[in-house]
Amino acid sequence: MKINKKHVPFIISVLVFVLILGLEQAGLFNFLELKSYDSRMNRTSHLRRPSQDIILVIVNQQSLDEASEKYGWSFPWPREAWGKIYEYMDAGNAASVTYDILFSETSTYGKNDDIAFAEKLAEGHNTKSCIAQFWNGEYDQEATITKPVKEILNSASLLSTTTSLKDSDDIIRRCRIEDKVQGENLVFMGFAPIADEENFRDKLPVMHKKGEYTDSVKLTFKGDINRYVRYSAMEILNSIDAYNNGDEPEYEPENFENAHIFVIYYASGIFDICSSPIGKVYPGGGISITALDNYLTDDFMRTVPYFLNLLALFLVCILGTMISVFSSKRKSTRTVIASNIILFSLGIFLIYEVNKGLFILKYDALFIPLLAGFVISFFSAASVDYFMEGKQKRFIKNAFSQYLSPVVINQLISNPDNLKLGGERRFITMFFSDVESFTSLSENLSPEALTEILNIYLGELSKIILESGGTIDKYEGDAIIAFWNAPADIPDHSVRALEAAVKCQERLQEMNDYFLKKVGRGMWTRIGINTGFAVVGNMGSESRFDYTMFGDSVNLAARLEGLNKQFGTYLLCSENTKKHAEECGTNLFFREIGKVQVIGKSEAVKIFEPMTIMQAEKTENERLAFEKGLEMFYSGKLKKAEDIFSKNEKDKTSLFYAKKCRQLLDDGITGDKNWPGIFVAESK
Repeated sequence: MKINKKHVPFIISVLVFVLILGLEQAGLFNFLELKSYDSRMNRTSHLRRPSQDIILVIVNQQSLDEASEKYGWSFPWPREAWGKIYEYMDAGNAASVTYDILFSETSTYGKNDDIAFAEKLAEGHNTKSCIAQFWNGEYDQEATITKPVKEILNSASLLSTTTSLKDSDDIIRRCRIEDKVQGENLVFMGFAPIADEENFRDKLPVMHKKGEYTDSVKLTFKGDINRYVRYSAMEILNSIDAYNNGDEPEYEPENFENAHIFVIYYASGIFDICSSPIGKVYPGGGISITALDNYLTDDFMRTVPYFLNLLALFLVCILGTMISVFSSKRKSTRTVIASNIILFSLGIFLIYEVNKGLFILKYDALFIPLLAGFVISFFSAASVDYFMEGKQKRFIKNAFSQYLSPVVINQLISNPDNLKLGGERRFITMFFSDVESFTSLSENLSPEALTEILNIYLGELSKIILESGGTIDKYEGDAIIAFWNAPADIPDHSVRALEAAVKCQERLQEMNDYFLKKVGRGMWTRIGINTGFAVVGNMGSESRFDYTMFGDSVNLAARLEGLNKQFGTYLLCSENTKKHAEECGTNLFFREIGKVQVIGKSEAVKIFEPMTIMQAEKTENERLAFEKGLEMFYSGKLKKAEDIFSKNEKDKTSLFYAKKCRQLLDDGITGDKNWPGIFVAESK
């Protein structure tokens, strides 16, 4: 059977996908994937801020030397020291004190030392005390549990386990939540201080690996444990002595209020060592500290669902194939080689950066299989050379259909030379929009929900813009940038832009119930529109360019969008737009808002709020009152203007002017014959 040439790239992509999937399932990428994980953790750990609610009390070499000199203590210290530290933290209302120390044998200072320590723990009123235990062996009756001595065991608030969970290469990247050994539930030390919180487990991104008897979580390390707030044990003991003697301690008990305290050994030769993604020599207590930190800051590493990894693998296989095929269509051998090198490098860079970006966002996605799929698909398709008639037309239509109207697309298909680099000076109407309070909205949504809402929002507004003959320049997050009268000629471009803006607001109003259901509130967008000359054309390089605009008129449109927030409006346009629209026979009403000197401009411009006749009639009383206040403002009668504006409570713009008048009056500005009557914008 003869294979159609146009199907070859897809067939190559599918075959490579199946090959890589088989190798991944066989576990051949496991070792490299783990090392890749460690590399990404190393490169990004410094970007994450350790929890300020965790404080370390470390027994370092300096503490050992000073304690020997001051108290005559040898190692291990008497448990009296740990009792003093707990009592001090309890006096300061610390949340918990966790000892990463095994008290499994009677103190070398005698049983009374254990009893004294136990009494301090039992007398605690405000602070949880957490004591370590250890188990080894398998999850069966042969497992051995090493517990603290009886006195301490019965007095501590919490009992936890320090047993590590190692991957196949003996590196700890995860930790247990709890173990069930010999009928006992042993909570991991990092979670013991907060395991009694309501819905504790619901806050953990639990993962379960085949062949393991316990659930675990992936840890997000935040660099060396020295990045946490830490004090030496002797600093605390010296503060305790000063406090008990009636002197002012260096560190008051109140310094530790609501903090989770970890007491750990940190002197060479006495602390537990393990291997972690950020170092082969890592304190064992650091695993517990990291686990609690991740819980408090919601920073656990989450694993990207496997089906999304498979989708990404398939996409990079297609990407590798298409890059090779695209490069093979260059006119000369030299450009083919150059194109291959550049695009192949960009593909590797893209895969790496996307994966790194996800990792920074605490999502662990497959990396090595995707990299292998891209490389193999690229080289597998290196000799493929096919050409489909009409490819250029289809490319133009597919590439531009998302941001150009059908009329403009047909013009480009008829004359592809218009896609060359270069620009021209044209009289256009520019449109900038931005969602109100988008940052706060996005913080309360999952990435999936946010993407769904944003796509629907952008889709609805883009449809209105395109149907009006507009050209969508670009999307910047939730912002839409568009213009009219380029590349196709549209004589009434200002009218179309204004009417599209009004329709966008009306469409959002119609979708209010949907947004209330999805995000708990309506979605409103602020729009700025200006008409003037700008340079429009294909900007960029020979290999990549955008059909875009730039110039002072464009900057003014962007500034008008931002001014909506200050004036309490949702649509503003310049005087140029108003005049041009009126010349073209618009049916809209324009409410004068004021004279504004925007950032980057030395002269003030008049700005207006466009609205339908129905909207104008509905708000007639407020508009007339505002006009009177604005007249007073222009003439410098600021006190009268303030009185008028402040009484017009239903109009947000009036309230803005009332506040502005009061500020000016407080600054001693009362208005005179030289009063400019303008508002100077202080932000974009």
